Amino acid sequence: MWRADAAGSLPLMNVDAHLVVPDADEAARWYASAFGARELGRIPLPGDTVMTVELAFGESVVHVGSEFRDMGIVSPMTIGDTATVLQINTDDASALWARATAAGAVARHELADAFWGERHGQLTDPFGHRWNVAQRLRDVPHDEIAAAAAQAFGAS
Repeated sequence: MWRADAAGSLPLMNVDAHLVVPDADEAARWYASAFGARELGRIPLPGDTVMTVELAFGESVVHVGSEFRDMGIVSPMTIGDTATVLQINTDDASALWARATAAGAVARHELADAFWGERHGQLTDPFGHRWNVAQRLRDVPHDEIAAAAAQAFGAS
C-alpha cells in the first residue's frame, strides 16, 4: 500500500513478512494445518516448483517463498538458524500451541503466563522459522513491566 497521507507528504505503508523455505508449497500446507493460514494466491514455476505463496494469518499477510540457493535466496535451514521471530496474537494461545506442536513445531520457550501480561511461548516450525504465540491476559503498567524485565534479565 503506497499512497500519500492526507497532507501528501508521507507514504502510508504496511509491512508484510516474507519467509524463505525449502519448498513453498509444502510450507503453505503446513502453515494452514498448524496455524490456520489461508492461501490468497501463488506463483507456480515449471517443474512443479512454487516461487511464492501468499498466506493470510487472520488479518496479516505472509509471503512464503521457495529457496533458490544459486540466487542467494536461502532459508534458515540452509544458513543454520534465524534471529527473526514472528508473533501470532490469538484469543486462545493454548489451542494454537497444541495445534502447532501436534503438526511438528518444536517448543523453544514453553507456553506460560508472562510478566508483561500475555500467555506466551515460542516455537520453531519445521522450516527453521521462529514463532511467538501470544494471548493478551491483562494490562500491566509500564513501570511494573520494566521492573520485572530488569529482574528477569539480570539488572541489579
